[in-house]
Amino acid sequence: MTSLPGNVHVSKHPCLLAKLGQLRSKSANAREVKALVHEISLIVGCEALAQAITAVAGPTAETPLGFEYQTVQVQPETISLVPILRSGLGMVEAVQALLPNPVPVHHLGLYREPTTLQPVEYYNNLPDHNHSASASGSPGPASLAIILDPVIATGGTCAAAIQTLKEWGVQHIIVVAVIGAAPGVARAAEEWPEGVEIWLAGVDEELTDRGMLKPGLGDVGDRLFLTIGK
Repeated sequence: MTSLPGNVHVSKHPCLLAKLGQLRSKSANAREVKALVHEISLIVGCEALAQAITAVAGPTAETPLGFEYQTVQVQPETISLVPILRSGLGMVEAVQALLPNPVPVHHLGLYREPTTLQPVEYYNNLPDHNHSASASGSPGPASLAIILDPVIATGGTCAAAIQTLKEWGVQHIIVVAVIGAAPGVARAAEEWPEGVEIWLAGVDEELTDRGMLKPGLGDVGDRLFLTIGK
């Protein structure tokens, strides 16, 4: 396998590898694809968050039997989920389930221009991403942003999302993905090496001339939303 940057982490979890093999199959229907993306996201997300957040003592509370105990909170306190439309939506519930408290979900819409394969942004709902939060009284950027994107192909879309969040002012980014192509993963990882960690279930070595992973998963967004052949 191609050597990857040090801020890229590829899981070796045996259950994850088995589920990834099931997801690759063209026989998996939309319901199965949704379930597998969710389950893979749970495992990869669990591994990523174990490194990205820390547990700290919270206030004391009381059990139903009246015993006092110490609660646990996580840091950083400000976390945002940033799914890349469309396919990143299939990963949101899994990572929400992992986090102990609700966090904001900020969507980014990016697509690859078919001829150049370069990313084009068409939607961005980061609060105050065009001007300072302090000027409007809105909350500032999250300390930790979690990008959710099942497939990293050329890496252009992921790199563009990283740059957008860096400009927004986040302190740290983790990317949770199902699979990526080695060159694209390296490109995304090198966009902000000191601020980004990328976590995946698997890596493929090649891309087709259309910028698709080989063997890959196909178009995950189309498989999730039954828009194959659009």
